Amino acid sequence: MNSANDHLDLNLLRVFFAIWDLRSLTAAGDRLGLTQPAISHALRRLRERFGDPLFVRVANRMLPTDAAVRLHEPLDQAFELLNRTLQSGIVFDPRVTERTFRVAMSDIAEVYILPRLMSELSRISPFVRVHVVPLFPDSVANSMRSGEIDLAIGAVSVPDKDLVSIDTFSDRYICLVRAGHPVAKSRLTRSSFSKLRFFYARTTSSIYQLAEQWLSDEDARPRIAVRGHFTTAPEIVRRSDLAAIFPRLLALDLHRAKDFRLLDLPFDLPSMDIRVHSHARFANDTGIRWMCQTSAAILSKATDGLLAKMNRQ
Repeated sequence: MNSANDHLDLNLLRVFFAIWDLRSLTAAGDRLGLTQPAISHALRRLRERFGDPLFVRVANRMLPTDAAVRLHEPLDQAFELLNRTLQSGIVFDPRVTERTFRVAMSDIAEVYILPRLMSELSRISPFVRVHVVPLFPDSVANSMRSGEIDLAIGAVSVPDKDLVSIDTFSDRYICLVRAGHPVAKSRLTRSSFSKLRFFYARTTSSIYQLAEQWLSDEDARPRIAVRGHFTTAPEIVRRSDLAAIFPRLLALDLHRAKDFRLLDLPFDLPSMDIRVHSHARFANDTGIRWMCQTSAAILSKATDGLLAKMNRQ
């Protein structure tokens, strides 16, 4: 190991934790937004700093060495202590802050939530910046724990006792068709559902992915006509007889022009309980706490307003 007085870049610790969590240089680079050469260079610097390979490739996985195992816990504790110390004396003022918050969202959440969030934030915190990254439910807790992201907004069902979560609203999936579709005026049954052809969206939503089993049932002819990005679904549905499985609240928002019909699915999917999540490790960070509470309040208010408006129509 090099001299204890040598400087250790804190970003190298994030690289160490990402490789530890994911056991892959490529996946660690994706999580941190680093290229393959950059993540390899960071690992090389870590190896030089600690005088050990730290991670070795075994059957396409980067497994920790004994030295890495010994280092993990003290580095983890030191990283937590440092973050608490850095944030404990900082006064956060949303009216003047220029802080960038790293927020994980699913692509569905980004379409529905981000415009509402930024509309209000631009009024109450005009200089704040938001950097949105994809929400991957299986790794989001570790990403918040290591400080790679500050908060996550969406349906995260992975249990973690160290997550601090604020409820905002619940949503569910419906079947979206154009207003003039042959099934638009009737209740959707399993029989009529089986005759539809679908646009299937590429999305990180784990609940949405459960719907694919209904769209590619081996006992029925393939019903997925096209796969594409989630944001293109409404326009494709509007211009064709294809259907899409779509979040109800976002569909209600789109339905203002009366171009669509929203049909209940003939089978059950879990509801989407949308929450704002942060990690208990950063509980002393007044900026993250403010951003979480403010985001939750904005989303709850916006959703209540949308539902009230639709009920009046």
